[in-house]
Amino acid sequence: MDSGVWCPHLVMQQTRRFELSPTEIRALVDHYIDAYNRKDIDGMLACVHPQVKFKNLSAGEVNASTNGVAELRVLAQQSLSLFSERHQEIESFEIQGPVAVATIAFRAVVAADLPNGLKKGQVLSLSGRSEFEFQDGAISKITDIS
Repeated sequence: MDSGVWCPHLVMQQTRRFELSPTEIRALVDHYIDAYNRKDIDGMLACVHPQVKFKNLSAGEVNASTNGVAELRVLAQQSLSLFSERHQEIESFEIQGPVAVATIAFRAVVAADLPNGLKKGQVLSLSGRSEFEFQDGAISKITDIS
């Protein structure tokens, strides 16, 4: 899955070393978030396991989920058109056993009127939490909670 982007996961695949140190975990998450902010889907997917699971929870309800890199790609492509601008910033980061937990500040500008009532130009500012799990040196599970 070489997309021409550097990601710690790709380095580990080449060296066949899949155990991640806390520094490598943080670097992997940082690369994923940076690619998200740049709307670089290939860069995001370079950091994830082929069987990655993604789930978005809002107010306790699952409003999006994917299973596998192909489904995550489709969701990521669909979400590009929702916001004319978007940015996630990690406010805090800690590793809790097998899970890395990032407190996230999210800001976005709605690109067009949406069926849920959001209007073009409306600014969204949300805080939430993203939980990341890892397998074979890659992000294997992402749960976004807001």
